Amino acid sequence: MSVKIYFDFNEKISFSKAIYYNFNPIPVKKPWRDATGGFGNFLPLQGWIDLYDSEGYHGSTFCSRGMIDNILPLILTGESKTYKEWYTYVYWKFRNFGFQSGQISDLGQFDFIMLDLLSKRNNLPMHRFLGADKDWADAYKGGGSLLSSDEALVDDMVRYVDEGYKVIKFKVGSDFGQNMNKDIARLEKVRKAVGSDIAIAIDGNQVWNIDEAMQFAKMTTPYSIAWYEEPVHSHDMNAIKELKNRGLKIPIGYGESMRNYYSFETYVEKGVDHLMPLVGRISKMSDLLAIRDLANRNNLMFSSGGNVYINAVFGALYNENELLEIHEPMVGPIGEYLSIKSTEKNGKIYLPDIVGAPLRIDIDKLEKDMILESVKYYYMSDSKKQFAVRGSY
Repeated sequence: MSVKIYFDFNEKISFSKAIYYNFNPIPVKKPWRDATGGFGNFLPLQGWIDLYDSEGYHGSTFCSRGMIDNILPLILTGESKTYKEWYTYVYWKFRNFGFQSGQISDLGQFDFIMLDLLSKRNNLPMHRFLGADKDWADAYKGGGSLLSSDEALVDDMVRYVDEGYKVIKFKVGSDFGQNMNKDIARLEKVRKAVGSDIAIAIDGNQVWNIDEAMQFAKMTTPYSIAWYEEPVHSHDMNAIKELKNRGLKIPIGYGESMRNYYSFETYVEKGVDHLMPLVGRISKMSDLLAIRDLANRNNLMFSSGGNVYINAVFGALYNENELLEIHEPMVGPIGEYLSIKSTEKNGKIYLPDIVGAPLRIDIDKLEKDMILESVKYYYMSDSKKQFAVRGSY
């Protein structure tokens, strides 16, 4: 079936310049590792961009160098197009990169920028411009590095519950998936500490094969797992189907590795119970809503992850109990470099009352902490040339 058009704006946009803030690596508070070794000692953030139109309005977001290398040459041309026309034009320019590519994720960042810019033109908070009738979203909280001691893991999970979260999540797959007994011992301690009323989800980060995933699932039976995230490879659709054919009872969740709506249709066909797109990888912001609606049509669970300070825009468009993930090891360090951001309270995230996207980057703090490596300016007249560099920090 065709995908519903959620956002369609007729205002023309002509892009005039971009300012790109390149980051040095941003350290996490503690070294972090999941079952497959990610994400290490630093956040997966490369930079921030302000993209201006000819009227002086701008949209902004965290972005990769791909925004500079692949998108700016296509859009800093002086041409005037609608939101849909720009998106469609760039989308088909990227077809040969493949629709699971990094370039397709860059396209999603460009989409977010255009929506931010248009909401500022209309003098509205971005979520209100997109149709939200509330200023908050329900959330769950995750963390639980495999490098954490059992005691530290339990302390974090208990703290999440004390903060008002009814759903918590942590990593499993110790010793690259080869120490299930350790994972179960940690699960037992967390369940005992938080009680039976709190939903506990676990995330295997694709570390196991079918037999191992089934074995671990059986071992979790006494602990009432809310969902089992990525037990096998995210693209091994037949392995996912086999888990269900073998009678796996725990709901399984997938989606953060996928770039577009169509992949989620396949997940539904293969038996995935919980659709989980990630805002930083999806190629089109409205796909978040399309995937949410796909989940609702099939009576499935839905949540979205990624940078919650961006994701909050779309969480405000979701229904109650359609959750955002707050991934604390990532959210904490990112939040330190925002001068305005959403706030957590009682298991919800509340958006600030500002025009445009609900976050503002703190350039002064980035510079003070020597995170800001350089600032570069790009202009309409020749987008393939670097015109100015304001120092090097």
